[in-house]
Amino acid sequence: MAAGRAGAMTYRIGVIGLGQRIAHVIAAMQEVGWNLRLDAYVDPAPVGAPILAAAGVSMGRACADPAELFARGPYDLLMLGAPNHLHLEHLLAAMETGAPIFAEKPIVRTEDETEVLARRLADRTAPPVYVGLVMRSLPIVRDVLARVDAGDLGEVISIDATEHLPPEHGGYLARNWRRRQAWGGSYFLDKVVHDFDIFGRIVGARPERVASFGGRRIFTPDRKDPPRAYEDGSAAYALREAGWSGAEDAFASDMDVADHQVALVEYANDVRLSFHANSHTSLTERRWYVAGTEGTLIADLVRNRLMVRRALFRGKPDRIDYGERTADAHNGADQAMARDLLAALEGRAAFPVTPYDSMEAGLTVMAIDRAMAERQVVDCTPMWARYDAAARGPFRDRDG
Repeated sequence: MAAGRAGAMTYRIGVIGLGQRIAHVIAAMQEVGWNLRLDAYVDPAPVGAPILAAAGVSMGRACADPAELFARGPYDLLMLGAPNHLHLEHLLAAMETGAPIFAEKPIVRTEDETEVLARRLADRTAPPVYVGLVMRSLPIVRDVLARVDAGDLGEVISIDATEHLPPEHGGYLARNWRRRQAWGGSYFLDKVVHDFDIFGRIVGARPERVASFGGRRIFTPDRKDPPRAYEDGSAAYALREAGWSGAEDAFASDMDVADHQVALVEYANDVRLSFHANSHTSLTERRWYVAGTEGTLIADLVRNRLMVRRALFRGKPDRIDYGERTADAHNGADQAMARDLLAALEGRAAFPVTPYDSMEAGLTVMAIDRAMAERQVVDCTPMWARYDAAARGPFRDRDG
């Protein structure tokens, strides 16, 4: 480790999977003042390279495989950003080094993988694992959770939520590796596990029963001559490079995940939730409507605005505009997460989300996807029993 600016520690970083997302996170770390050095990476085709170049971050040495990268250690932080189907393999290998780990969400892809990881985390030799559920660091989300915790809404009764993507974003998902279950898991798992993490935190309970309906009706090869340009003649569905194993045409790819989906969730404490997602809309929205016995809030995550009003109050609701809107709708969350990660590594504050939070959000979404595939209401109780048995391991306490 070397001295950095103002005598601060320079964090020596190794990366497995230098994709677009992990590159954006590293760029945000650099932006908020980290002293970092990307020493080495593993990725045969690092599509995140232009993002790092724009941020002024050198990529370091290219390694042939994780074993070569680990041999060049030790590292102060290992960052895992490969496609989802490789997360468990890379996590288990990285944990053997003892270095702190930052892993992109979803932390793992299947129920079986979740149980394997839960058993490994139960071992006290496991190093710290931080998961990129970036919305936990967003100021508007922190305020939502603070108001719920303070009792501003009273007892939470029901939640209605949405995520409606613009055509360019949906088209990217239909061309990117996330289009295949074998690589990404599902549309919900990769795209809205963030939201279900927050919902579980708001509700304070796990799902007991779930139902879901959805499918692929937008990005399909049988759509007759879908328009490929905007009204001004500019090309559509071409905003981003498709990345690893990408497909050229969003409508003719081998996509096998849903492009729209709805879900109903009943939590163990009788809170009910409805969720509607669509990957091709002209009026984009990511909104949480949380109704309680004493008040209601609406969090608009696209416009970065919060509105809250007490139930028996006829005046105007409280309205907070957080500003800092960005094209990716993260609205400064990447930078906030970078600060949270540094604070956690320096021992100044706990990271806002634990691996257990991440696994439980993932299992919630997996149950929802199973309900969609099986066309029936799924009882989540057996799933939670298996997970809890794995997470206990030889210990009964867990410190995240």
